Amino acid sequence: MTPSHHAPGGGFQNPGGARITARVGSLLKWKFVDRPYRVPLAGPLPRATPAFVVPRNREGALSVTWVGHSTLLVQIGAVNVLTDPMWSDRASPVQWAGPRRLTAPGVPFEALPPIDVVLQSHDHYDHLDDRTVRRIAAAHPDARWVAPLGVGPFLRARGVRQVTEHDWWDETDAGGLRIACAPAQHFSGRGFRDRNRSLWCSWAVRGRGAAVYFGGDTGYHGGFADIGARLGPFDVALLPVGAYDPRWFMRPVHMDPEEAVRAYRELQGPHGAEERGIFVPIHWGTFRLTDEPVEEPPALAERHWRAAGLPGERFWRLAHGETRTR
Repeated sequence: MTPSHHAPGGGFQNPGGARITARVGSLLKWKFVDRPYRVPLAGPLPRATPAFVVPRNREGALSVTWVGHSTLLVQIGAVNVLTDPMWSDRASPVQWAGPRRLTAPGVPFEALPPIDVVLQSHDHYDHLDDRTVRRIAAAHPDARWVAPLGVGPFLRARGVRQVTEHDWWDETDAGGLRIACAPAQHFSGRGFRDRNRSLWCSWAVRGRGAAVYFGGDTGYHGGFADIGARLGPFDVALLPVGAYDPRWFMRPVHMDPEEAVRAYRELQGPHGAEERGIFVPIHWGTFRLTDEPVEEPPALAERHWRAAGLPGERFWRLAHGETRTR
C-alpha cells in the first residue's frame, strides 16, 4: 500500500490534509496588504566561544553546539554530527539578495572537527546550502550524509561521496549510531517547478549512550507522540521555535514556541520522560524570515516550558557558538 505521504502521481504530501498556503496570492497579501512592521533588534545577538572537543569527545559524553539557525554540531561520544549545515551569508540562490545573516556562524567553518555524519532535513535554502555542501564535501570527504528521498542527487552533484536517502520510518547505521528518518509537516522545493518533489523529515539518533531528536523544519502535527513511542525517549530534543508569524500564513509549516513545547512533551510522554530530557530551541535568531521579533521565539518557548512545570535547567537557550554538555 502506498504511504499516505506519497502523493498520487509522484512527489510527496503531508498526511491528514495539512494545507500549505505558500501560494503567490497569499505571499503578496502577507508582504503588501498586511505590510508588517518588523521590530528592530534590541542589540547584538548573544555569542559564546565554542567549547566542543577536538578532534572527538570521549565515549559516553553528549554535547551540543549551536552554529546558528538549524545548524548544530552534536558530539555523541566520539562521533561528530552536523545538522542542516549552513555557513553562507544569505539563505538564497544568490549571495547578493535574500535573507541575510543577523550574526556570523557561531563556529568558523575551519574550526570544525572531523565530521562523521550529516543529517539533512529537506531542501530549502536556509537548510540546504549549495556553497556549504561543496565546502563540506571538500573538507570532510568521508562524512556520511543521510537525507530524505529526492535530496541525494543535489548532494552528489556537489561532491558528496557518501549519501543515503530515506523514507519516513527507514533506519540506517552510521558511525556506530542508529539513525531513523521520522515524519515532519512541511514542504520542499528550491524553484518554481520542483515543489514537493523531494521529501522532508526529522531525525532520531540513538547510540553511544545517548538519544537525540532533530526536528528539522516542521509545523505542529499529530505525529509527535508516535515518533516518541517508536524512537524515544530522547536525552536532547532540538526543536524549531521560530518563523511563525503571521500564524494564518505560517501555521502549517512552522511551529510557534507554545507548539514546540507541546511537541517536546508529546515526544517524551509515551515514556514518562518529560522532565528527564533537554529542550534546545533552534530555527531562530539567524535569518529574519518572518515577522515576529527576532529575540521572541526562545523567550516565549521558555515561558511555556516553565508554565508546564518543566525543570528550568533542562531548557537550554544557546547563544551562537555556545556548547553545552549533558
